[in-house]
Amino acid sequence: MSRYYLSLELRNLVARRADYLCEYCLISETVRSTSHQFDHIISIKHGGNTSAENLAYACLYCNLNKGTDLGSISRQSGELTRFFNPRTDKWSDHFFLRYARIEPLTNLGEVTVRILKLNDQDRILERQLLIYVNQYPSPEAKKRINSDDGKSPSK
Repeated sequence: MSRYYLSLELRNLVARRADYLCEYCLISETVRSTSHQFDHIISIKHGGNTSAENLAYACLYCNLNKGTDLGSISRQSGELTRFFNPRTDKWSDHFFLRYARIEPLTNLGEVTVRILKLNDQDRILERQLLIYVNQYPSPEAKKRINSDDGKSPSK
């Protein structure tokens, strides 16, 4: 079996665990015309594996912008900084939602927002429209934003 192969069981686990949200921008799969994808948090080429612990549910835009990157140079610290990891990090520790903008709270948040282009004009416009029709953030996303879901990231 290919090291990229995701069984139906694994696909379902990852999607359900994410509440069918992109684990980076928190957009619900239900408001997009394209299905979300399965992101290797640590890409195969960097030694990552295809396991529940190394997979995130990601929208097309976040997944394409992240690619196989693991991090970037923080503009704040000048240091190499890894990206947000939905398996080990809590969203609300690194980001906050200011209307339609996802604002970073940490260096990790800053590199993630910048490289995944979370605040590009088209993405902000999409969130503004979804806010207008009461589709963003979803109740599941609000739990992550407010960190009141009582869950800790899965290890």
